[in-house]
Amino acid sequence: MAFQDEFDLLLRARYPLIYISTLEEERIERAIGDVAQKRGDRPLYIWDFVDGYQGNANDAGAAKRNPLQALEQVEKLSADAPAIFILRDFHRFLDDIAISRKLRNLARKLKSQPKTIAIIAPIVQIPRDLSEVLNVLDFRLPTVDDIGQEVDRLAGALGAKLDTGLRDDIVRSCQGLSLERVRRVLGKAIALDGTLNADVVPLVLSEKQQTIRQTQILEFYPATEAISDIGGLDNLKDWLVRRGGAFSEKARQYGLPNPRGLLLVGIQGTGKSLTAKAIAHHWNLPLLRLDVGRLFAGLVGESESRTRQTIELAEALAPCILWIDEIDKAFAGIGSSGDAGTTSRVFGTFVTWMAEKTSPVFVVATANDIQQLPPEILRKGRFDEIFFVGLPDDRERREIFAVHLKRVRPHDLQRYNLDRLAYETPDFSGAEIEQAIVEAMHLGFSQNRDFTTDDIVEAASQIVPLARTAQERIESLQRWASAGKARLASRGQGWLDELRKRSEDDRS
Repeated sequence: MAFQDEFDLLLRARYPLIYISTLEEERIERAIGDVAQKRGDRPLYIWDFVDGYQGNANDAGAAKRNPLQALEQVEKLSADAPAIFILRDFHRFLDDIAISRKLRNLARKLKSQPKTIAIIAPIVQIPRDLSEVLNVLDFRLPTVDDIGQEVDRLAGALGAKLDTGLRDDIVRSCQGLSLERVRRVLGKAIALDGTLNADVVPLVLSEKQQTIRQTQILEFYPATEAISDIGGLDNLKDWLVRRGGAFSEKARQYGLPNPRGLLLVGIQGTGKSLTAKAIAHHWNLPLLRLDVGRLFAGLVGESESRTRQTIELAEALAPCILWIDEIDKAFAGIGSSGDAGTTSRVFGTFVTWMAEKTSPVFVVATANDIQQLPPEILRKGRFDEIFFVGLPDDRERREIFAVHLKRVRPHDLQRYNLDRLAYETPDFSGAEIEQAIVEAMHLGFSQNRDFTTDDIVEAASQIVPLARTAQERIESLQRWASAGKARLASRGQGWLDELRKRSEDDRS
């Protein structure tokens, strides 16, 4: 339901107190004004702490710097006089006992009167004693149609007629920005070039990165890694390549639903995070990295508000990739943490959204310890697939060496014995292989020569891989995968054969 329709419904149902969370103050007031005008009998009164009431000559400046008087002003109107009162930033005063008590008294009184109080705030921050009387409404970021109207308005003011393809590119690039930011960035483009052209898109991207940085929760991550930069993981790469066009209009016409997401479980350093970046690059979609730890704020209710803000922003930027690194650490021990249930509520909001979302937001979550994840997140419907990323076998280690050596010595790859390097590094992860090459480069550089295969073998001999230092934990993870609880990301199953052999030895 559109915001205007929902707000109008609450007015007709005589909801006395409405709490609207948004940063777009001007746009929300215009939307409420449209509803008031549509109803025809609802005068609009706007109050803020600095200027008091505005828009009415008789009450201009009333209740200035006095939020309690602002509420008392509501009672001065006759009981049968309809009105909408907008209180800006009023969430800052809700903890005051006088304000809280007055709001609860008004909630009773206004049920029988055609008056509504709308509190406008950038975050949802409601004391427990007001949770039953305040009805929360979300005011979402501008839709494609809203942005398109603004682009058309500016183009019309310039006397320019935009090509349909250019208009669609500009509108799509502006998704996820507030209308005020859209106006600013388009104004900046006009100031630079005197018109709207293809140069708008990079400017919008820069503005979008700034917006996302200000959330301090999401990070706009550059995705430069290609699928070819991943060594091994053939099953996973085939799965991703088959879905490369799944977000296209052609896929919609075919009847394909939007892909939901992917959970990558496995040993540290095996390329899970690299895969998330490669997906965004291969599918040509923006990559948003979510720091789940930053969702949890100190104020009551703010963590849930940040979660809703994150979901709203990701959906506004769709189609996009939402990357959640090490999700097992974020939601470990749900139900036993002493945070008054905040973690459980945030987790519940997030997994419900994952199950019910229809927007083209592809969630890529990585986890090192599957035992730490709540079982709810593993249920079908959250992710399209769960892949286990194990240690690379001999062939895959050869590929990984080739990928890293091509990056640092693109013209001298033939000088290195890849077969020997793969043979000499059993149980090494991709990250450990990369570290062995870096150590070999240090050795060669310190002796004023290029590094060799022998240098890499020597460096590898000094590294104790995680497969040995955390052998029991890794074998437990491998047993979980071998039980058929996840698809194998690699075609090579050397670790699986070894695990079965050990199990047979233990039984004998």
